[in-house]
Amino acid sequence: MLITNHVVAGAVIGAVVRRPAYAFGIGVTSHAVMDALPHWGHPDYSVFIKVAVVDGLFGLATMATLARAAGPERRAAVVAGMLGACLPDADKPSTLFFGRSPFPAWVDEVHKRIQNEAHERMPFEAIGGVVGSFAARALLRRLA
Repeated sequence: MLITNHVVAGAVIGAVVRRPAYAFGIGVTSHAVMDALPHWGHPDYSVFIKVAVVDGLFGLATMATLARAAGPERRAAVVAGMLGACLPDADKPSTLFFGRSPFPAWVDEVHKRIQNEAHERMPFEAIGGVVGSFAARALLRRLA
């Protein structure tokens, strides 16, 4: 699953839940649920990592945009929801930059097993991320 899609889900969770600790926990749970849904993935690491780096940068920009769009009273929960929704994928940049995952092996194994990936799903997931980003931003502005 593209990290941008997890960011969008986490922002919506934070906006609705409004309590940072709960938003964070529900965000982590949403990550597992979303990873179990059919989504893009690629078995060739060299292809995967090129897309992941671009998506990671886009995801960071989306996080900043959605945090800014959230009103002050919801901002902490929105940020917590986004961080929780992204946390399980911290293994990717950690492995890229430091050569290892920050999680115990069993956590990485569970995360790997729940994936429902196929390389031909990219167009659907990319469209979902873009549309979801705009929808989440509109929701956050409406609630602000």
